[in-house]
Amino acid sequence: MDRMIRIILNGFPEKVPENITISDLINRFGENDADLIVEHNGQFVYPQKYAAVTASEGDRFEFINPNFGG
Repeated sequence: MDRMIRIILNGFPEKVPENITISDLINRFGENDADLIVEHNGQFVYPQKYAAVTASEGDRFEFINPNFGG
């Protein structure tokens, strides 16, 4: 069984499997905006890196939906 770690996602604490990728996080939390923007510890992540970047204990992720009305 995978060890669980704590991350902050969009300002909320979450427990996720260790070494989860950004791609996995997107799928796990149902983000399906084709134009999704992701920040990892305050840094923009290019979409082509989503499958390579993994979460570590205490990491902060922001999923930004630029097409969200307002």
